[in-house]
Amino acid sequence: MAKIFIDGEHGTTGLQIRSRLAERTDIEIISIPEEERRNTALREEFLREADIAILCLPDDGAKEAVSMLGVSSTTRIIDTSTAHRVDPDWVYGFAESDPERAEQIASARFVSNPGCYSTGAIGILKPLVDAGLLPTEYPITINAVSGYTGGGKQLIAQMEDESRPDYLGAPHFLYGLSLAHKHVPEIKIRSGLKRTPLFSPSVGRFAQGMAVQVPLHLADLDGSPSLRSVHEALAEHYRGQEIVTVVDIDESMAIQRLDPTSLNGKDTMKIYVFGSEGGEHVNLVAILDNLGKGASGAAVQNMDLMLGITPVD
Repeated sequence: MAKIFIDGEHGTTGLQIRSRLAERTDIEIISIPEEERRNTALREEFLREADIAILCLPDDGAKEAVSMLGVSSTTRIIDTSTAHRVDPDWVYGFAESDPERAEQIASARFVSNPGCYSTGAIGILKPLVDAGLLPTEYPITINAVSGYTGGGKQLIAQMEDESRPDYLGAPHFLYGLSLAHKHVPEIKIRSGLKRTPLFSPSVGRFAQGMAVQVPLHLADLDGSPSLRSVHEALAEHYRGQEIVTVVDIDESMAIQRLDPTSLNGKDTMKIYVFGSEGGEHVNLVAILDNLGKGASGAAVQNMDLMLGITPVD
């Protein structure tokens, strides 16, 4: 039975992973008590004992964990931080992004878990680049809103605890205003873009959920495709997939409002293609739970691929 160690299990992502694995009988969870979480020697012991270590740590902590193991260890790693997402020596853990990606994850020792916003953006962009519709120099803009749990324990407290001096009472706020969000290099490289996208993230007063929007001018795409041609390219890429799906074009066109919390509690993602027949523009939208396919759900999916096991219902 494989041993799984969640390094940082008491943080937001770690707690979500622990919850997802709580009823599993096909794996063994080895766990450090919260009061011992700063015990470096015990942490290194657990890292080496595990078959797979899932790192739910800040970037520096993730790098430290990898260095603790060194080259002699056989422990396989899933890193949920930003630290290794553009590292060519790590397999990028977005199983649906390429036909071969799931097999690459299954055989990898080092897997970098995608970011939440990145999952939505790359899920939209990469299939269009691969299909030859989206020029790699296109001036991409990405507008997104996330539930506040994406900011971790501090932002959660700021949004929920009115007694705090730094309480945030806004119903919605923009951030990353310097346009240098940490997900930008990941989105650019993993989508196959040559031009840096303009990414504008925001947070809403809801705990979980996410909407990622990528508007495009159809005339500026290769071949000036129609709205339905763009939809078909995305649908073809994800055909046969269960976790990432493309919503039927006619169903999408009938929608009047789209709720970013509609997939909360699920580890799936839906992609919508919006616009008008014969129109000049298309708006591509990914909906996901920022703690599901955007973080913990993806980590568990990657763990299952690496172990070659089917989760127990």
